[in-house]
Order: sequence, then structure tokens, then C-alpha cells
Amino acid sequence: MRSVDNPETAVLDAARDMLRRGLVEGTAGNISARRADGSIVITPSSVDYRDMRLDDLVLVSPNGAVLRAAQDRFPSSEMQLHLSCYRAFDDIGSVIHSHPVWATMFAVARQPIPACVDEFAVYCGGDVRCAEYAASGTPDVGLNAVRALDGRAAALIANHGLVAVGPRPDKALHVTALVERTAQIVWGARALGGPVPIPEDVNGNFAAVYGYLRTNA
Repeated sequence: MRSVDNPETAVLDAARDMLRRGLVEGTAGNISARRADGSIVITPSSVDYRDMRLDDLVLVSPNGAVLRAAQDRFPSSEMQLHLSCYRAFDDIGSVIHSHPVWATMFAVARQPIPACVDEFAVYCGGDVRCAEYAASGTPDVGLNAVRALDGRAAALIANHGLVAVGPRPDKALHVTALVERTAQIVWGARALGGPVPIPEDVNGNFAAVYGYLRTNA
């Protein structure tokens, strides 16, 4: 089971960086990290990232029971998405759910983001798939996302946004930013006649690098 050192600080730093990069607005999106004891640190519901402090973060059990929370603080409404990812993947230490504009356009169109840039398959494992639709906040969001995340570091959530996983919050945020950048590149390439795919054997080799990095992060 992978965990994160200083998880509270790592989550708060990534939350502020996510806002700075324009990957969310206001209180949207959420970040979590797994502690050595298996509990999960997660951003609270309805607290602006600009105002968020360490004391605002919520600690929950792997089953979602609140273990520690300041008064009037509750775990993110998308907590079940995070918990589903941790249950499915022992080799991750962090989950980030965000609403980046370009990637979310693909999620709304329910189209995958192709691995047409060299570094994409290295850090994401291949094309970023779009999960089947489920209503926000329901357990099915997490179940569908886990299926789309198989062998990948990110997946689109239909009509909603993006989820990324990694060994630490900063690594999951790197994946989030890379997916958003690639989504914009793909959109532009389509205006120029369409992206030319990388040869399958080359992308396969890149995906193997991702598998190694994920295991040996």
C-alpha cells in the first residue's frame, strides 16, 4: 500500500497549485492523499482554495467514516470517487479530481484523449479513456472511473471532468496538467486536419515505461 509523507501539507500545496494553474474554479475539484495507516486526507466540501488551511482538511477511514474534521467541515462530495480509486489501486498514494476546460470538453463529448505526444504515454500509460456516465456524487462515478483508469494515470469523467492518480499529490497534479495541455493540442491538431498517431509499437514502449515508473515511483 503506497502512502504519502506529510500528506496534509502535500494535499494543501497541490490544492493551491491546482487553483493557480487554472485547473479548477473556487471550490470545485478535490484532492486526497493516503497516510501510512491507510486513512485518507481529503479536501473539504465548499471551502475556497484561496482560504483553505491545514485545519480545514478532513481525515477519513478507507470506508469513508470521518475520523477528524474541524467544526462545519465535511469531506468532499466526491469522496467515494477517491475511495474507489484507493481500494482498486494499492500502488497509488494520491487522487486528484479537477475540471480543466480542454479536458472537460472531451469529457462532455465523451471522447478519449489520444496519446499523440511522446511524453503522454510515458506519464499517462496511453490514451486517456472516458468513463461511462454516472450522476455526480454517486458510488457509480468511482466504479466507472476505476474501470477507465485500468493501466492509466488519468481518466475522463463523462460530462464532468478529470480524475488523475499518482504516488503523491504533486505527481497526480503533473498528470492533470499534462492531460489538459494535450487536450488543447489535440483540439488544435484536429483543426489542422487531425493528429497523426504515434506508431503503436512506440506508444507500447512508452506505456511500458509508465508501468515501470508507476511501480517504482
